[in-house]
Amino acid sequence: MEQSKITTICAISTPAGTGGIAVARVSGPKAIEIVDKVWKGKRLADAPSHSAHYGTIFDPADNQALDDGIATVFRAPRSFTGEDTVELSVHGSPWIQRELINLLIRNGASIANRGEFTRRAVANGKLDIAEAEAVADMIAASSRASQRIALSHIRGEYSAGLNALRNQLIELAALTELELDFSEEDVEFADRNKLLELARAINKKVSELAKSFATGRAIKEGVKVTLSGATNAGKSTLLNRLLGEEKAIVSNIHGTTRDTIEDTIEIGGILFRFIDTAGLRETDDPIERIGIDRARQAIQTADINLWIVDSEHPILPLEQSDNMIVVYNKRDLLTETVDGAISISALNDSDLSVLTEELIRRAIPMQIAPAQTVTNARHYEALLRAADSSARIIEALSTTLPTDLIAQDIRETIDHLSSITAPITTPTLLTQIFTRFCIGK
Repeated sequence: MEQSKITTICAISTPAGTGGIAVARVSGPKAIEIVDKVWKGKRLADAPSHSAHYGTIFDPADNQALDDGIATVFRAPRSFTGEDTVELSVHGSPWIQRELINLLIRNGASIANRGEFTRRAVANGKLDIAEAEAVADMIAASSRASQRIALSHIRGEYSAGLNALRNQLIELAALTELELDFSEEDVEFADRNKLLELARAINKKVSELAKSFATGRAIKEGVKVTLSGATNAGKSTLLNRLLGEEKAIVSNIHGTTRDTIEDTIEIGGILFRFIDTAGLRETDDPIERIGIDRARQAIQTADINLWIVDSEHPILPLEQSDNMIVVYNKRDLLTETVDGAISISALNDSDLSVLTEELIRRAIPMQIAPAQTVTNARHYEALLRAADSSARIIEALSTTLPTDLIAQDIRETIDHLSSITAPITTPTLLTQIFTRFCIGK
């Protein structure tokens, strides 16, 4: 797009509400010119890139001061968006923030749409689309683990791996296309066994990335941990202890918990999503029965299942799955040690470290290298398609299928991988991606 047709946009980039400081971002071809109109201090048009200046923001219409602040100048292309950008740091009064944006609009800026700053960064080659999506993940990161993944993706480590695969496929495509061009001469430009070996390596890597989505989603949304067992085993008491607040109602009456109750907490840098479920028992109460059905559904989809046992009246699970941890509650009433189980006292004992350490130990194997972890559903879908088309390449190279069919599958695999990182031209998909962002990002 011609520079003259690009608008200069502005928005508050810090969270809504009152704070010590608020930051307004202005980006576009006239960013410095517009801010200079409302700025008293060093002339920003003369300021070097990446320099900060103290001054006063005022309304040129009546020469009334709005606030003292700091203007930080970033000149194109050395800015987040790749455009001239000015960030204005002012006091965090909601009124000052609102008036500052109105002042910038009156002097030539336009209000930014959701994600428009990041969208411009993609358009100007500062980020690829996967790196841009990781910006939203970074903003939403709720644990150390999810932050590490998002930071790795923003830095391009994830994209670099995908682009390496794509380049290998392009080389493969070039060789097969050459064979097509010289098909009448019956010339073979590459050893089929070497091509097959390369195709298998690519398929393996793409399949591993696709499989990592389950782990990535668990890290991003929280490792799902259900608290299950018979009624009155102490599930709700344990939930409250783990969360450090009275989240669930605790009562000696059987069947008090009739629906799933959940909340999240970070333990050891990992986000856990704890779900307290209705006690499992036979009942004629239709409402309690619904809660029990929901409990069974939650248990089936849990990453980790804590089966809570009342040490005084122990009821063990009929079957113990690999993701289950048996926890004996009321350990002061436990008459003997149970192999492979953890004993606690959720009501009286302040130390739950043995349980939390086991939760961390179970969750750590789920975590793999951040650059190899997929957290985005759109990427997951593209990887599944790439795995399918690359499997067809292997099948074709293993048989006597014609080269043109192989070439078609290679092109499809390249397209699927490219859709993750390359610029997207479909307006609907672009809008869908960037509506996840806040206005100032």
